Amino acid sequence: MNDSTSPSPSAFDDARTRLDAVAQKIALPPGTLAQLRQCKRELAVHFPVKMDDGSVKIFNGYRVHHNVTRGPAKGGIRYHPHTDLDEVRALAFWMTVKCAVVNIPFGGAKGGVECDPATFSAGELERLTRRYTSEISIMLGPDKDIPAPDVNTNGQIMAWIMDTYSQEVGQTVPAVVTGKPLSVGGSEGRIEATGRGVVTITRELLLSRGEQLPNSTVAVQGFGNVGAIAAGGFFRTGAKVVAVSDVRGAIYNAKGLDIIAVQSHARNTGSVVGFTDSEPISPADLLLLPVDVLVPAALQNQITVANAAQVRARYIVEGANGPITSQADEILNANGVVVVPDVLANAGGVTVSYFEWVQGLQSFFWSESEVNAKLEQILVRAWGQVRAASERHQTDLRTAAYIVGVGRVAEAIAVRGIYP
Repeated sequence: MNDSTSPSPSAFDDARTRLDAVAQKIALPPGTLAQLRQCKRELAVHFPVKMDDGSVKIFNGYRVHHNVTRGPAKGGIRYHPHTDLDEVRALAFWMTVKCAVVNIPFGGAKGGVECDPATFSAGELERLTRRYTSEISIMLGPDKDIPAPDVNTNGQIMAWIMDTYSQEVGQTVPAVVTGKPLSVGGSEGRIEATGRGVVTITRELLLSRGEQLPNSTVAVQGFGNVGAIAAGGFFRTGAKVVAVSDVRGAIYNAKGLDIIAVQSHARNTGSVVGFTDSEPISPADLLLLPVDVLVPAALQNQITVANAAQVRARYIVEGANGPITSQADEILNANGVVVVPDVLANAGGVTVSYFEWVQGLQSFFWSESEVNAKLEQILVRAWGQVRAASERHQTDLRTAAYIVGVGRVAEAIAVRGIYP
C-alpha cells in the first residue's frame, strides 16, 4: 500500500502549467499547445454494484484519453477514495509525455474508480471491476486503449478486466490490458519493472555526477509495488536505505535497513511499522531526511510549498506520478536539489507494458532476462536524451524531459495534420 493524501483539486492545472512553460521554450505552435492543454476524450460513469449484504452501492468511475497521436491510449487504472476526474486528467497527460520520453508508440490515458478497495471482499472487488470494465468498454481495445495496474489495482484485477472485455467481444483478447498474471499472457518482469526502472535511472543520475549507488543513502516514501521493489533494488546494489514508509507509518535506521527483512515483515504484518531493527518516525519527516536520494513512491502532491524548503535530499527521483507540485519544483531548483521527473524515473512500468502488449499481439513471449535487457536499453537511452536536452537548453531535468516528450508529440501532430 502507498501513503495517501487527498489529491490537489487543481492537479490538471498544475500539469498544464508545466506544459505552458515548456511550450515557450520550444516555440510550440499555438494550435498544438491548445490540443495538448485538453484531453481528447473523457468518460465519467456512475454504476451500481451489488454488495455481499445484498445492498446496492453506486460508484463513480472515469477513463480519460489525453492524446492518441502517437498510438493507442495507454495508462493505468487506480482504485482510491480520492480519485476524481481532475486527477485522472492530469495522470493521462503525464502518460502522454512519459510514453513519448521513452519513445514507445502509445498515447496517454488513465482511469480510476472512487472507492476504498481495502473495505471490499474479493467478490465485491470482482463485481466492481467487471461492471466498471463493462461501462468503459467503449473506450477499450488492443488497438484503442490498453489499461494497466496502478494504485490499489493488480494483476488479478487486470485479469478480470481482460476476461470481461473478452466475453463482451466473443473472443479472448490478451492484449487489451497489461500487467496481467503470466497464466493469461502477462510478461516476465512486469511486476518489478517500475521499481527496477527507478533504480536504473538513479544509477545513471549518480554516474553522470561521478557518484555511485553503493556509496549513497536512500529514503523511500511508499512501500507498495514501486517503493518496495525499488528499495530492494537499492539494497541489493549496496546502497544504504535508511528509511521507508507506508500508509501506517515510517521506519528509520541510520545504519541502513535490511530491506529483504523489511519486505518479509510487511508481507507478514501488512505494514513496515513495527520492524524490529528500526525506530519509528513520522512519514512527513521521512521526506525531510538528509539523504543523498529521496524516492517519493506514494501518491501525488507529497512535496509542496509547505515542505519543499525543508527538503535536505540532494537528489529526488520520482517513483510516483506527480509527487512534487510545480511551485515546490521552483523551490527545490532554487535550493540546488536535482529532481528526476516521473515521466522518466518511473517509466519502466509502461515500457514493459509495451513489451507485454507486443508479446500479446504476437503470441510470442520473451524471457525475463530478455525483458530486463530491453528495459535497460530503453531507459538508459531515454536518460541520455533527457540529460542532453538539459545541457543543450541549460535547464532542469523535468523541463528537459518535457522538451523531449512534448516535442515528439508535437512533431507527430504536425506530421499527421488535422482531419478533415
